[in-house]
Parts: sequence; C-alpha cells; structure tokens
Amino acid sequence: MEKCKILVVDDESRMRKLVRDFLVKQGFEVLEAGDGEAALDLFYEQKDLSLIILDVMMPKMDGWEVCREIRKESKIPIIMLTARGDERDELLGFELGVDEYISKPFSPKILVARVEAILRRTNAVGSDDVLSAGGIEINKAAHIASIDGKPMELSYKEFELLTYFLENQGIALSREKILNSVWNYDYFGDARTIDTHVKKLRSKMGEKGEYIKTIWGMGYKFEV
Repeated sequence: MEKCKILVVDDESRMRKLVRDFLVKQGFEVLEAGDGEAALDLFYEQKDLSLIILDVMMPKMDGWEVCREIRKESKIPIIMLTARGDERDELLGFELGVDEYISKPFSPKILVARVEAILRRTNAVGSDDVLSAGGIEINKAAHIASIDGKPMELSYKEFELLTYFLENQGIALSREKILNSVWNYDYFGDARTIDTHVKKLRSKMGEKGEYIKTIWGMGYKFEV
C-alpha cells in the first residue's frame, strides 16, 4: 500500500521534528514547511497530499491565511495547531473548514491517532457505500453528496456530519454523541462547534435543511 503523504507546517523546527518522527514511525511519508508561503508552494507542487497539519502562528503568512488559500482549491483534511486556547480561534477554524483543532502543548500520540482517524474515514470505505434519503444521496467512497442529482459543495466535516445523520435517520442524537462519532474523539470544547456546522449544512441543503430537526436542550434528529 502506498504511503499517505502528510505536510507538517510549523515555524518551530523542534515541533516539526517531533511530529514528523511520530508520523514516520506509523508509516507515513512527511513533508515539512517552516512558514505559510513555503507550505503553499508545497501544496501546489505536491498533488498527492493526504492531509495537512498547520500551525496558526507563523511568520510571512499565518495558518488562517494558508487555510483560506488551500480551501479555494481543495477539501484536503486540515488539522490546526495553536498555542492559544481561545474558543473564538476554534470557531473561526471551523468556519474556514478546518477538520480538527489541537491546542499546544499536545500529546504526539493523540495527534497521530487523530490523523489516522481522519484518513481512515476518508479512504477506507467500500465502493458500494451509497446512502440516500429524501432526494439526498451520499457516495461515501467518492466523497460526493448531492441533492436531487446536483452536487453539494461541502467541507470535509459537513460531509461527515450529513453522512452520520443519514446513517441514523429518525434517531435523536445528542451533541455529545455527534461530537464523539463525527469528530471521533472525546471533545471537551463547546457545543457551538456542532451548531455552527449544522447551520452551514442546513443552508447548503436549501429547503431540505428542515430534515435536520433541532431537539431543544439535547441535539438533533434527521427525519425526512
């Protein structure tokens, strides 16, 4: 099996080495960039990247700017690293289509586990895995969602969230359950993370957005 290629972007060389060593040990191929501009150069040059680990605070061009540029071209999974534990940063990250958000200092083992979880969800799905309900169709293998035959422009996390809803039709889902299943780890953040994603997902679904029903004080239920 071909090695997954991961781009690690951080202006601290010690941090890059730490992350690289853990990823290489798990069988990943790792590319490094020390600032935002170098990261974009590598992103445009390397067409087969599987995932990007991106630090927020960097010279020349910060992580947010890099993320904005990448999102114009690609839905490649992005994990943001930041030294600040500010929830406004976190919400901005999710608005920009960041898939995971990890505050420094962090455990490299946890980072690797999250990388593996994202790649598992992106790649290891059967080719005949198609879900449909009420005119919405999801092809998990091709990572394509459509409404009445028209493709939807979804971020990676929005796609995962919609897939989870379709897989659990008619079931009341708490925010905690959604976070643990879609984000794939025990998330100690704010429930607004989910609410932000649901709001964006509903708007992209148009009138079919009403299939996602709010259960006040608990979470959501997908019902056609």
